[in-house]
Order: sequence, then C-alpha cells, then structure tokens
Amino acid sequence: MKLLGFLNLRGISGQIAALVLASIVAIHLILTTTFLINRPDQPDPSIDRGHNQLLAVAQLLGTSPAADRPQLFADIAKTFPQLEIEALPPDFVPAGDADNPELHSLRRRLGNNYRTFPLPKGEDTNKVGIALPDGAMISAKLLRPRPFWQGQWVLTLLFAVVSVTLLGLWAARALTAPLSSFAKAAEDFSLNGAAAPLPERGPEEIRSVAKALNRMRERITTLIDDRTKMLAAISHDLRTPITRMRLRAEFIEDDAHRSRMLRDLEQMRSMLEAVLSFLRNDRKLESMTLVDIATSLQLITDQFADMGHKVAYDGPEHAMATVRPDDLHRSVTNLVENAVRYGAEATIRLRVSPDTATIEVEDDGPGISDARKEVMLEPFVRGDDARNMDEASGFGLGLSIARTIVLAHHGAMSLNDRQPHGLIVRIQLPVRQPNRQAAA
Repeated sequence: MKLLGFLNLRGISGQIAALVLASIVAIHLILTTTFLINRPDQPDPSIDRGHNQLLAVAQLLGTSPAADRPQLFADIAKTFPQLEIEALPPDFVPAGDADNPELHSLRRRLGNNYRTFPLPKGEDTNKVGIALPDGAMISAKLLRPRPFWQGQWVLTLLFAVVSVTLLGLWAARALTAPLSSFAKAAEDFSLNGAAAPLPERGPEEIRSVAKALNRMRERITTLIDDRTKMLAAISHDLRTPITRMRLRAEFIEDDAHRSRMLRDLEQMRSMLEAVLSFLRNDRKLESMTLVDIATSLQLITDQFADMGHKVAYDGPEHAMATVRPDDLHRSVTNLVENAVRYGAEATIRLRVSPDTATIEVEDDGPGISDARKEVMLEPFVRGDDARNMDEASGFGLGLSIARTIVLAHHGAMSLNDRQPHGLIVRIQLPVRQPNRQAAA
C-alpha cells in the first residue's frame, strides 16, 4: 500500500518521484544523443581531411617547377586557408627531427624524398616544416583535435544541467505555490467575506488541506455571524425593558434614587451599544482611500478642544497616506478619549517617513505598568483606577477597537511610558497599502 501511495501521481510524493525520474531520463537522453551525433570514440574526419589536404599540397609543390610556386602559393592560400602554407626563407636552418608521432606519420606518407621537422620555439606550436625534394622548405599548420574541455561535451553537459535545473525550479514552484497561497490566505483572512476562498488545486494533499481550511473558514464566519446576530437580538430585546424602566424611574419621587436609577439604565444602554459596536467592527470595512491624515488629526484635535479638553497637535500641516478615513478617525478618537479621561492634557503627534506614518497620542495621566501593557489591549480590560463600572471609566473597549483597526491597516500599535509620568500610544501605519484585500 505504501508503494502504491508513493507512485500515486496525484500526491506530492508521487510527483517528486516522477520529477526525479524525468530528470534522470532527460539527462541520459541528452548525453546519449550528443554521443551518437559526435562519436568521440572515432577520429575527427575534419582532422583526417586536413592531413590529406596537407599531403596533396606538399606533393603538388614538390613536383612543380620553382618558377610556378609563387602562383601556386597564392592559389593554395585561397583554396586551403586553414593550412596557412608559407614559403620559408632559403637561409632557414631546420631543426633536428623531433620525437613526434605526427611528424613521423606525415613523413612516412610523403615518402623518402620529403623531410619533416619542427619549427623553432616561439613559432606557432601547431606549425611544422616540410623540406621538398629540391631543397625548398615550406611551413604548414598541422590540424590537431580540440581538447575535451573545448569540445561540444562541455556545452552538452551545461545544457543538461541548465535544463534539469529549470525543470526542478518549475516543479518546485508548482508544488510550493499552493503553500504560498495558504500563507497569503491566512494573512488576508477576514470575516467580512472580502477575501476569496483558497483554490482547491494541486496534489491530493494540498487539495485536502485547502478544502479543510475553506470549511474551517466557513464555520468560523458562521460562528461569528451567529454570535453577532444573537447579541444584536439581545441588545434589541433589552432596549424595550430598559425604555420601560426609564419611564417608570421618572415616577420615583426621591430625586437621588431617580437620578441613580436613570444613570444605571443609561450605563446599561451604553454598554450594549459598545459591545455591539465592537462585535460589528470587523464586519464593516470601508475601502482604502488616499487621504490627508494630518488634516484628520487636526480635526480630531479641534473637536476635543471645542469640548473644553486640552488637546494639541504636533506634526506637519499635510501628510498623505492610504487608509480607511472613518476607521482611522475612530481609532484615534478612542485613544484621545482615554487620554483626556485619565490625564489633564493630551498631544496628538504625527511623524511621516517615505514608507511609514507614525501617530502618537500622549497624555500626562498615571500611565500603565509594564505588566499590564499587553493585557490592556484585550477587550473588556480596564485600568487599575477604573474598577468601578460607570460610564466615565468606559468599558475597556477603546484600546481593543483601536488596535483592531490598526491591524486591519497592516500596522502596529504599542503602549509606551512617558516621562516623568503618562502614557504614549504609538501607531505605525504603512503609507502605501499592499495590493491585496484588506484583512480585519
């Protein structure tokens, strides 16, 4: 069974085995074809043909009168330029015979009336000298076979390596592309239905994983939808009794009891609205837009200043970035609300680089201890001095909603200490969003 599974071409193991087998067969076919075409085990016919031409030219010059040889040299240079036939000067002194099998073979084929000798050192090593029967001497180029590394075998091996490498790269990409799509789908995963489901293609194992992830995504989306619908229904149903209780509270004669009752009812209503807003936050994503975030931050500063809070803006007058305007306005507003709730003054600071926009909301409040900084980013977690459940202290959703919005922008949010006391909430957003569906 394991062997059959290994040979199954629908699986990853079968495809890898087929790739290795195809690569081996391709290399053998290339090398065998090159061997049959070139036949390195047989002498090069061009070399033998060059030797025959040299013998014929030498015998022609040896039997021709000396007066006709200049014209013969010109004709031979045109007909057989590869031999490089040249006449040696009359005073040229030939060297002694060298122990060269090629020279001995050439002399044996020319006959006893001809003599072959090597040229002095410094001359072309492929050239030899030939003494004609009348004593005249010529030089000619002796053709030799090229070394192995200069032949076609190197090109053949290089071609085989390149071909198999390209085949391997293509196959590796084909096998790993679905895994890359899984990673991208995990990054793009959102509950608003914007991202497309995973493509169910490739080997059997990949298709099975894709189907399982798509089913898991559907279950998660259904679960979140059911949770939101349930809480929305509870919120809607609770509005009616809360309204009735508010009407009945108006008939309480004691002013102190009536005001406390109305405050508790308003707190319940605010809590329901805040929870419902948090649950629906990742379901409604507006489109990315190129906006002037500096103007948006100045608008938030003016809004809080109009309400009597000491909020200042520190940054450029204009700064463009691709964001969701309403979501960014909401996240910064939540941070400033926390800042003015726990501190006397707040500052919105903006710093922009070519790739990143950094927004800081700074206050002079009591700050947050290092042990609770990470916990405070979770929903429904409030500060140490906000233990009492009242509207002034909030419901522990401001930082969580702000972080969710920042993550949807592919950014990061962190809590940092301010000296001598206070808190700095730092948001880092990319100026240009990647070309993909936004993830909540």
